[in-house]
This record gives sequence, C-alpha cells and structure tokens, in this order.
Amino acid sequence: PAHVHYFRNFIKIMENKGHKFLITSRNKEIEHYLLNSYNIPFIGRGKGEKGVFGKIIYLLKADYLIFKYALKFKPDIFLSFGSTYAGHVAFLRKKQHIAFDDTEHAKYEHLMYKPFTNIILTPSCFNKNMGKKQIRFDGYMELCYLHPNRFTPDTSVLDLLGVKQDEKYVIIRFVSWNASHDIGQSGLNTEKKHEIVEELSKYAKVFISSEGELPEDLKKYQIKIPPEKMHDALAFATLFVGEGATMASECACLGTPAIYVNSLAVGYCTEEDIKYNLIFNFRNSEGVIEKAIELLNTPNLKQEFQQRRQKMLSDKIDVTAFMVWFVENYPESAKIMKENPEYQWRFR
Repeated sequence: PAHVHYFRNFIKIMENKGHKFLITSRNKEIEHYLLNSYNIPFIGRGKGEKGVFGKIIYLLKADYLIFKYALKFKPDIFLSFGSTYAGHVAFLRKKQHIAFDDTEHAKYEHLMYKPFTNIILTPSCFNKNMGKKQIRFDGYMELCYLHPNRFTPDTSVLDLLGVKQDEKYVIIRFVSWNASHDIGQSGLNTEKKHEIVEELSKYAKVFISSEGELPEDLKKYQIKIPPEKMHDALAFATLFVGEGATMASECACLGTPAIYVNSLAVGYCTEEDIKYNLIFNFRNSEGVIEKAIELLNTPNLKQEFQQRRQKMLSDKIDVTAFMVWFVENYPESAKIMKENPEYQWRFR
C-alpha cells in the first residue's frame, strides 16, 4: 500500500502537465482499494504467490503481463519502487528504468532488479552502496505524501475512531512477515502482543492495525476506519507501537512518537531515532512496554515531538516536487544530481 502513496501525488501532478501513465499493481493488501479511492486507473496483476516456487511462477506471469501492455502503451520510462518486473520489461523494451529504494535488507529484490535498472534513487540515510547507478536525496519516501506541502491531517477521523479531542489513544501495528526480506526476522510474539495491548489499555485507548488475522480476543481492538484515513489517525495518535518500518516512519514525518519493534534495522528509522529522536528502535520486545508507558506519562509529549519534527523537516526536501523535476528532466537531471547534489534544495 505504501507504494500507492509514494506515487499518487506525482501521478496527479504529471497528468496535469500532460504526461500519460500506465499503472500496474499487485493486489497484496489494499493497493487496489487505495488506487480506486484516489481515482487512479490501473491494471491488476493478481495477488502474487507464496513460497519460492510460487514467487518464480508469479515473476514470469507478471513480466509477461507488463510486457504485453507495454507493447501497446509504448512508455518512454519505467518508474517503480524497486520493481523486478518493471526492470525486466524495461530492459527487454530497451527503455530506461528509474527505481526508488529505501530497504537495505531487500537483498533478493536488489539482485533481481538492479542489473536491469538505470538509476536507483535512495534517501541519503540509506546505508548501502548501490554503485554508480545510485543517487541519494535528502528525504524519506514517506515525505512523498506526508510532507506539509502534501498533507494536512483531518480531525474528522477522531469521530470515526470515537475518541474525544484530547483523549489519548495508541495505534499498534502487526505485520504478516510474508515478504522475502522478512525471512528469518521477527518482532512481537503472540504472548507479547496480548501483553502490550493489555498494559497500554490501562493508559490509553488502543487500536490495532494488522496485516494478518487477529486472535479472537484482540479483534475488538481492530481499527475500523477507511484505509485512506490511516494517516489522519496516526497524526493525532498519542503513540504508535509496531513491527512495520513504514508506519513508524510515517509517524516520524507526522510528529507522533513511534516505537519500532523489528529484528531488522533500516537506515531511515535509524536516522529518525538517532538524529531526530522521533522513533525508538527495538530489535526485540524487551523494554517495549516500559518505554511505551514512559512516553504515555510524559507531559507535553506531542508538543515536544512536533518540535523534533520541525527540525527533521528543515533538513529534508519535498520528495514529490523533486520526483517531478527528476523525471521530467531525465536524463539531464541525473547528471545534475551527480555533479551537484545540492540542486535538490530547490525542492523544499
């Protein structure tokens, strides 16, 4: 779903400038729902497969589907968030592929798309060297849609949640661990999930967002709002606790305190922790509940984190504005960024 948010503002701006798009989307979670809610036409390419063999079969199917539509559409550029399929088809069609990436540990994806990609755009905090194809920008992917130029939170979400204006609430996020880069990784076990919900419920109202099916006794906590309202809910939350790096970073971009629990470290969450103190990274569940309770009992918590957010924003660009310039002026834009990276500061 995050990929829809990365590109939706860019697509609308570029369409208003007269550019045309062909969007393909796997229906993994709520991608198709989001695309429809933002009135972005697309071609579906199925739900994907699980397991190594299933993923190989799906790769062949997706490559074929995109190649077939590319023959009719005749695109000048392929653009993706580290898409193997887009890379393969761009290579076969002898076209340029520009990929965004912010996930250092997605090593299988890197192996599959990098040889077929011309430019890889990564945040400056990305702690992996992708070679001469890499161009770094001073921003986070989440700022494509949560930069103040792009997003203003809507207080009507509080009515949907059934919370009062100053009432404390916590959003907890559980992931499904089905991605290829999740193999061998972990976050919160079932026992700890129950414990966190039980303990935090003593201090604030608790809502759970979950990729997978929740245990029966936790279903009453499941957040029941339209998916496109989630960023409004995160913006007004007192605290976020979760296994997903994207939602943790979204909170950092919104100025909501976030606890990220995952055995994998990612460069953007590390920077949002160490440099800006907007996220608290935990490699396992030890100490998570204590930290959450400490934050919930901190006076003026949201005001303090809004100040930290402003510090972070002063160091970052409007990523969508940068993206529009980069693609419209490609390949000259790639040359400019390699020779003078500070050019990007025009996009703030």
